[in-house]
Amino acid sequence: MPLNLIEDPWIPVLCADGTRRVIAPWQMAEPGIARPDWPRPDLNIACYEFLIGLVFLADPPANNGEWQRRIAPGPQRLKDRLAPFAPAFNLLGDGPRFLQDLEPLVGDVNTVDMLFIDSSGANAAKNNADLMVHRGRYPQIDLPLAAMTLYAFQAHAPAGGAGNRTSMRGGGPLVTLVDPGEGLWPLVWANVPCGAPGTLGDLPWMRPTNISDTGQQTLPPEGRVFGAEAFFGMPRRLRLIGDDAGVTGVIQKPWGTNYTLWKHPLSPHYRMKAGEQWPPKHPRAGRFGYRNWLGVVAQEVGSETLERSLSLRDWGERSGEASVIVAGWAMDKMKARDFILSVQPLLNLSVEAEDWLVGMILAAEAAGVALRGALEPVLAAGETREAEREAFFARTEDRFLKRVQELKSGDDPRGAWHADLRAQALRQFDALAVPGLDQCETDRIKRIVEARKYLTGAFAGFGKQGREIFTHLGMEPPVTKKGKAA
Repeated sequence: MPLNLIEDPWIPVLCADGTRRVIAPWQMAEPGIARPDWPRPDLNIACYEFLIGLVFLADPPANNGEWQRRIAPGPQRLKDRLAPFAPAFNLLGDGPRFLQDLEPLVGDVNTVDMLFIDSSGANAAKNNADLMVHRGRYPQIDLPLAAMTLYAFQAHAPAGGAGNRTSMRGGGPLVTLVDPGEGLWPLVWANVPCGAPGTLGDLPWMRPTNISDTGQQTLPPEGRVFGAEAFFGMPRRLRLIGDDAGVTGVIQKPWGTNYTLWKHPLSPHYRMKAGEQWPPKHPRAGRFGYRNWLGVVAQEVGSETLERSLSLRDWGERSGEASVIVAGWAMDKMKARDFILSVQPLLNLSVEAEDWLVGMILAAEAAGVALRGALEPVLAAGETREAEREAFFARTEDRFLKRVQELKSGDDPRGAWHADLRAQALRQFDALAVPGLDQCETDRIKRIVEARKYLTGAFAGFGKQGREIFTHLGMEPPVTKKGKAA
């Protein structure tokens, strides 16, 4: 039987008791389900987005008051609300197909491997250049895996060559999800935006594709920054090749939907200055830590250039203890570099404490710059010095989280955080500069001594970085006269 993504069980889940089962979407509201259980973390994140999107499409809360009243799960209600959308959620067969062009496509058949973001492109495979990406892993995949992979690909589509559009959030967007830590349904419900139920006509595969070969753009619904299509966008024109046994290939045509001015509710956004558009944030390769919090986990009060996801902002009105799942592909144009998956605290702070938190992060940035500058006579410029700056943030992570707990308790940890930053910066500098110093030439010894003096001076408030450290921590910079301490 062809797979229907509303009516049929197809989503693997892990239960709270450690068992595994396969559920239909409406069963996400049943008790005892911990999380999706796909074989890849990017598919688990995409599954969360898919389920959140289904609830927003079929039965969203009208406002945060209704969200509170409906916090208890209702599997039968969800089943009834989803049922009218079943005709739009067939993966194969005649008629509309989930996230595929309404009309059959004719052309070369690509391997199903192309649906995985970390698969190699045609040119990389041809030139044997697929060292960090992969080829030929999936000659055939079963229908449930094909459905979830198709969704992840359309939702996070990277650059794909001439005419092959990225997702409405660009390639590899950053995703932030509120997680109350109580299982699947509480997580899904925590992230469902307020709104009105959608219709079959809101789904782009239920109508002819808005082909964008001459630059046509698809805007969000009038007066809004997103609609149901935010969760079910179709930047790529695709048609799956397969049968009940599985999917073996994909036909792709260029010039799918070109989304502009949409703001996805599960992604943070930024802009260079007030008045400009709000592109979504994208993750950088490597570890996600406190230095990446601004505009993602923490929000500078009154900022006109950084905006956390709507899901995190809504949580301030919905309340309760929670953490934040931060995830996304770090991309270099068409190449997948790294998949970021991190759990960070979601803080409910006063305006003053939030301002202190932001200042602590910015002070650490200034301290990292000071350390990198001081290492000039010790390490070569470029990646080596930058690696030490990255290590500085990694080695202060635990201390930062301790200071955040103090902040939550009502204390002011900024002075202690200044001491933490100073101690770590000097520790790293001395570990690199002191060994073998007595064997160096006199002029190099002098440069290293002066560099350490510059670094200690920065933590005393002198110099550009020193003034920034003090200002961000609410400390009064020292008064200087003609370049010297007064």
